[in-house]
Amino acid sequence: MKRLVSALAAASLLASAAPALADDPPPPLPDNGLARTPPMGWNSWNKFGCDVDETLIRRMADAMVASGMKDAGYEYVVIDDCWHGERDVRGDIQPDPKRFPSGMKALGDYIHSRGLKFGIYSDAGLKTCAGRPGSRGYEYQDARQYAAWGVDYLKYDWCMAGTQDAPSSYYIMSAALQASGRDIVFSICEWGNSKPWTWGPQIGNLWRTTGDIYDAWEGVKGYSLGVMNILDRQVELHPFARPGHWNDPDMLEVGNGGMTTEEYRAHFSLWAMLAAPLIAGNDIGHMDADTKAILTNKEVVAIDQDPLGAQARRVSKQGDLEVWARPLKGGSRAVALLNRGQAPATIRVDWAMLDYPDALPAKVRDLWTGKDLGVRKGGHAAQVAAHGVVMLKVAP
Repeated sequence: MKRLVSALAAASLLASAAPALADDPPPPLPDNGLARTPPMGWNSWNKFGCDVDETLIRRMADAMVASGMKDAGYEYVVIDDCWHGERDVRGDIQPDPKRFPSGMKALGDYIHSRGLKFGIYSDAGLKTCAGRPGSRGYEYQDARQYAAWGVDYLKYDWCMAGTQDAPSSYYIMSAALQASGRDIVFSICEWGNSKPWTWGPQIGNLWRTTGDIYDAWEGVKGYSLGVMNILDRQVELHPFARPGHWNDPDMLEVGNGGMTTEEYRAHFSLWAMLAAPLIAGNDIGHMDADTKAILTNKEVVAIDQDPLGAQARRVSKQGDLEVWARPLKGGSRAVALLNRGQAPATIRVDWAMLDYPDALPAKVRDLWTGKDLGVRKGGHAAQVAAHGVVMLKVAP
């Protein structure tokens, strides 16, 4: 009944707002109540690109369970671009019959049978980034199809969108999802072009803040950015994140081979500090021990999933040495000491950076070594490896 009321409200809002969409922002949609903590799961794009089929997706679902990732909190198995076939005579989108011969309903059922959730991809334009059919003009029809397939998560891209207005285009699909009769997390993938953090919270559960990530510590490659480049673009965005609505700095590259273990540990730590969606992008069926240890560190995951939902702020920057901090439910703080430089360095966090009094005694725990470091007053300093992070929990 709750979904029905929400769906009717969404449809009513869309109908009343339709004449003004071109000139005025539409009224906010009802909150769908989903993603109260940042979504966690796996997406096919970073590792496999267009090389996807039902065998691969079933294998990834099995691996999510067998590897311990499900136990660590990962739940969404998301098929990115290239699953699409053509529309049938009624206009209903169909999967590629060669890649997904069993159909999407059967695949969704399999994913659900493993205790996981099913995610899919589409685009607000006429075509997806890989040239498959987009959802423009078919939003309600596609949303109903996804619901019939048992979809739990939609990543909605922004290729081939021409002169479309982004807030209006995403609003229509959000309303369609709410009218579908199924709870579906809505992931806005507009690349940060029109500051989606300013309108995304009224429309979706998460919104991309930049172009695509690529598997590098730092650098720009076309429209793709390295980890540090993406991090720098999150500095002013912390006011916009809250339970149910998250800044999305893009998927994880952990385990894809372009960075060192130290860099991947820092990448994962910083995404957890940012309260970012933790969407793995590697071959989770063939992980080495370091990759598995990073992705399944339950203490770091717990920081990302903290129910207060406060995104970290950069509270100190001295050249290549930075301190990031976020408050946690109950009054503790998570702290990341980040060394962007080429040599090891000592980094100190002062309690004043955490809005604690200097004289406050606080317990300090290293979340990567899993060791309690004792009680400190005034602050704590640690040696941090080049391109590395020391991640702490500070509890009064």
